[in-house]
Amino acid sequence: MEILILHGPNLNLLGKREPSVYGTVTLEQINQILVADGKILNAQVTCFQSNHEGEILDRIHACPGKFDGIVINPGAYTHTSIAIRDGIAGVNLPAVEIHLSNIHKREKFRHRSLIAPVCIGQISGFGMESYRLGLQALVTYLKK
Repeated sequence: MEILILHGPNLNLLGKREPSVYGTVTLEQINQILVADGKILNAQVTCFQSNHEGEILDRIHACPGKFDGIVINPGAYTHTSIAIRDGIAGVNLPAVEIHLSNIHKREKFRHRSLIAPVCIGQISGFGMESYRLGLQALVTYLKK
C-alpha cells in the first residue's frame, strides 16, 4: 500500500510559526513519525511539501498507478483552491484532509473547506496527531 502525504503552504515553517497554534514539532519530525507509522501499518509513506499550488497539483495528478490514497494538509489552500479540490476529485483516489488546528474554532474565513467535500473525511484540531489519525483512517479505509 502506497500513501502520499501532502503538506501545503507554510508547513515548512512548523516548529517556528505560531507555536501556540501549530505546536513545536517540525515538518521533518512529522514526516519521520509518519514513515515509521506507515511501516507499522504495512504502508509505504511518501511525504511532499510545497508552497506552490501548481506543484501540489502536479503531485496529485501523478498519483494514479503510484499511490493508493492521499493524506493532505492543504494549509491556506483549504479555503481558496478550487484547483486542488478538482485535482483530488479528478484522480478518483481516497483522500483524508487534515489540519493541526481546529479550523472551525478559528477565524470565520477558515471555517469553510473547499477540499473536504471530495475527501473521505476530515480530521482537525489534534496537532501532529491529526496526521497520524488521518494516515490510520486512510489505511483502514483502503483495507476494507
